[in-house]
Amino acid sequence: MADAAKTDGFYSNLSCGALGVSPGFPAAVDLAVEFGFGAVDPDVGYLAGQSPAEVEQLRARLAEQGVRWGNAGVPVNINADAATFATQLAGLEEFAARLAALGVDRAGTWIRPMSDSLTYRRNFARHVERIGLVDEILAAAGVRFGLEYVGPKTFWSTERYPFVHTLAETRELLAAIGSSNVGVILDTFHWFTSAESADDIRTLTADQIVAVDLNDAPTGRERDEQIDGQRLLPGASGVIDVAAFVAALRDIGYAGPIKVEPFNAELRSLPAHEAVARTAESLKAVL
Repeated sequence: MADAAKTDGFYSNLSCGALGVSPGFPAAVDLAVEFGFGAVDPDVGYLAGQSPAEVEQLRARLAEQGVRWGNAGVPVNINADAATFATQLAGLEEFAARLAALGVDRAGTWIRPMSDSLTYRRNFARHVERIGLVDEILAAAGVRFGLEYVGPKTFWSTERYPFVHTLAETRELLAAIGSSNVGVILDTFHWFTSAESADDIRTLTADQIVAVDLNDAPTGRERDEQIDGQRLLPGASGVIDVAAFVAALRDIGYAGPIKVEPFNAELRSLPAHEAVARTAESLKAVL
């Protein structure tokens, strides 16, 4: 068994969806156990279709293997039109209750870093209001809410009004929201493309980080030429100083899930077992 799980306080998290492979949730659980991951992202839709006894049997198996839940996605689009947002928000209480029943205590979404119609200030105000509404429901269910900023200039510069795309701006957004239940999802790729340092991470406290993604970047491109959908497994190229990033997490005592989300065509083309094996080895090397 490869051991991807044993770290300082944080733990490796398998997300087959983030790797671009789809073995099915039962197989994903088997892979997490086989390769020593400390967590697996829950498939809430799949689990909703199982009987209470089947869910408890699965949870018992995970507990026996020392595997916990990673973080779930939030089924609410912060950027949707008002009617769509209201409809999605209305269904969130049931979703949050399902997470709580499963024992999932972290969920997140990403911040779209630009708009063709909303200025920065107008978009900021809307995000504060909408994130606050989502958080109120998640917090009541005991679920932490993570926000991931997106750093590549090749993405945030493609529409008329750039929006939040750095850690500093995300912290300003969190401060305006004013909820200790809302934190940041850190990703090495966005940290790198935003020209941030390990010391920027050290300005955070451990409880301000909800989840972490580790990735590397292709060679042969300047920082501002990196493309969000083209990444590498952590440590693959050395373009991103993953070691410094992880060291900063250790320094502040982060103790949550760490997963890989490389958006890598080569990895997606592999059988799920081999893709997960490579991911486990990459995490073992950098953690």
